[in-house]
Amino acid sequence: MKTVGISIKRGNERATELALELIDWLKSQGKAVRIDADMQDICGENCTPMQDMPSAVDLMLVLGGDGSLLNAGRHFIGSETPILGINLGRLGFLTEAPVDDMFQAVATVLDGGGEVVRHFSLRAEGWRDGTLLASGNAMNDVVLQRNRHPRMIEFEMRVGGHFVFRVRADGLVLATPAGSTAYALSAGGPIVHPGLDAITVAPVCPHILSNRPIVLPASESISLRLTDVPAPAAMNLDGQMVHEILEGDEIRVCKDGGISLVYLPGRNYYKVLRNKLHWTGRAEENKA
Repeated sequence: MKTVGISIKRGNERATELALELIDWLKSQGKAVRIDADMQDICGENCTPMQDMPSAVDLMLVLGGDGSLLNAGRHFIGSETPILGINLGRLGFLTEAPVDDMFQAVATVLDGGGEVVRHFSLRAEGWRDGTLLASGNAMNDVVLQRNRHPRMIEFEMRVGGHFVFRVRADGLVLATPAGSTAYALSAGGPIVHPGLDAITVAPVCPHILSNRPIVLPASESISLRLTDVPAPAAMNLDGQMVHEILEGDEIRVCKDGGISLVYLPGRNYYKVLRNKLHWTGRAEENKA
């Protein structure tokens, strides 16, 4: 890995300071550095637009929380370039490398010691009367939501062209395994191991309590059509890209390209869950 890209949480003074330290350290290791062009105050002649990063770097470093990684990661969908998240946020399911060991973590990955895990994304399209209104990708989740109006919305879901249900609710979360520990979990959805090729469907505050979360094969195409809305609703991608949708509009969602995240050696997914979700209890010691 000869060229390293850096992106940070916007407007975070600590992230900026750490990025400057990391840039100096990488250069001392003989690495070329490319810096997110949005960081104009520090990138100088090394500025690179995020959309060009996947072809310009061998490793992408993101300093921030999961939101920062999601923001950078959408530019790497379909790319094999690995991303290492250095956690400056709270939970940090995606950005696991501890900031206190930042240099050691980066050195380990640069030496080939990291574990690359491939996560798939979701492609979402908003349609109205046969016309494509908006489209985009999500690493975590695609959310149909009631937006700013307090009343519930009504919509129907079809999977592979087959009618599944019609429901009144605050919305619906369609999540990847990586996103199953985010909004979908808050909506009562299951935790899905990242090794599974599946999409979680979790209604948000459904009017009929028998509408429960389900898990679908990721190969399925999903359609959501608004049948009754008191005001414009919204299609939300990873909580960062929002598109307004109206009654009669349709959201089509399917599996799309992958993103490569790199983790430190010895990572144990179940230990991550225990630590991040504060599960209690210890394993019983084996008794000889």
